[in-house]
Amino acid sequence: MKKSLLYTVIGSAMIFTSCSDFLDTMPDNRAEIDTENKITSLLVSAYPGNTEVVMAEMASDNAMDNSARFTVESEEHEDAYLWNDITGTNNDSPKSFWNACYSAISAANHALAAIEEMGNPANLQAQRGEALICRAYGHFALANIFCLPYNPETADKDLGIPYAEVPEIEVAPLYERGTMKELYAHINRDIEEGLPLINDEIYTVPKYHFNRKAAHAFAARFNLYYHNYDKVIEYANVVLGSVPAKMMKNWNNIVMNTASNWDVRVDMYISASEAANLLLLPVTSSWGYWGGPYNLGRRYGHSKEICTGETGRANGMWGAYSNLLPFRNMWGFDEKMATTKIGGYFFYTDKVNGIGYRKNVILAFSADETLLCRAEAYALKGESFLDKATEDINIWLSSHTLGGLQVSTQDIVDYYGAIPCMPLDNSTRTVKKELNPRGFTVNEGAQKEMIQCLLHLRRIETIHEGLRWQDIKRYGIEISHNRDGLANDILKVDDPRRAMQLPQDVINAGLEANPRF
Repeated sequence: MKKSLLYTVIGSAMIFTSCSDFLDTMPDNRAEIDTENKITSLLVSAYPGNTEVVMAEMASDNAMDNSARFTVESEEHEDAYLWNDITGTNNDSPKSFWNACYSAISAANHALAAIEEMGNPANLQAQRGEALICRAYGHFALANIFCLPYNPETADKDLGIPYAEVPEIEVAPLYERGTMKELYAHINRDIEEGLPLINDEIYTVPKYHFNRKAAHAFAARFNLYYHNYDKVIEYANVVLGSVPAKMMKNWNNIVMNTASNWDVRVDMYISASEAANLLLLPVTSSWGYWGGPYNLGRRYGHSKEICTGETGRANGMWGAYSNLLPFRNMWGFDEKMATTKIGGYFFYTDKVNGIGYRKNVILAFSADETLLCRAEAYALKGESFLDKATEDINIWLSSHTLGGLQVSTQDIVDYYGAIPCMPLDNSTRTVKKELNPRGFTVNEGAQKEMIQCLLHLRRIETIHEGLRWQDIKRYGIEISHNRDGLANDILKVDDPRRAMQLPQDVINAGLEANPRF
């Protein structure tokens, strides 16, 4: 397979700027990383400083075209919705996300190399565990955007992304993309090796690092995508403990006790003291402004039409949307509606001239989403495990609905069985869409309706956070995007645009591009 540059110009893992441009050279800083404190400090840089959320939310069915009467602030915002190859280079672009992930991976690799050079001492095993998990996570995050979903039947042919395992000490290292089979094997190896080493005692603020629960939540999600359902359950159990209800987000406190103060509710949602919040990532992004309560980003967004027909304000097993706590105190125009989880923050580099960067805090892993991972794993194990999935659903319902609704497996099957699948012309909107999974089977009847329920709950749980795009890919859900004045564009199950195109400069350097029709 053709080899290529991972970066067209290598940027230092030790020095970051808020913009996405690479630095000109890559100094070899490994000789300077020679103490426990330096390695611990270096690992702060092993987390991506940019996010895929704008690309993923716009590409999913959580957005629609609200007509050309609204301006578009960034071509990346528009191209993601149109499923175009995104060539822009702003902070929410493929280039910025690619660079941020590989810079984080490079920092992890420098830490691992330094630990190895110091003799792999016992007092650095926790840092080694964090570095391994960070390296795995960076590659996993990239794969979820730039690759097709893992399919065991085609994984030995589907394109992966380069798995970087050594520090960059030269300007032009060579890489090859490899396959999804190879990529997932590498991620799995790093997770299995890193998990036992994680030690929360080395962190000042554990929620901003892969603490023990966050690392196991990552392992649970990865293994769900990898189709290792027993592993999902095993790792989710570590996160959720013996009383999972105590780990759920206190939505009642967020939406019922803080009146209409949006900023207070958002701060509560992303609070490091919230038990349900496992890993928080500060990133440079316009998402808080485009998706949140601002007069920006109205051309493409989570519209009132989508919200009332498909997501938080559609009726559910709980009845009217007013019984669904996360969507009680919403904000929005007809063109975009937001629930209490995204806020815009501005970091000034020059307050006098109003110059700076838009920031956001991303909840990368939560106990609530991990619970739904476990429920999905139970459901996919077969009909004999559906009642276990229902138990987890009831835990979720107890914290997310007014009065703590509880249901039976038959209630779920009957409710979702009675809902028609939404047509691809979007003429009517429902919470249910046809499933076309590749590489695994969902049986008609009770199992499929349970999965429909879980996909509905996952869409509600992860709204504004980018995971719906991954669920669409995993289950081969076909969706269509309306285009102002033009016929809808349909994303079919085998459409190669489900893998976003690599950054153009990386392709120009020789890395194999994703195929297109």
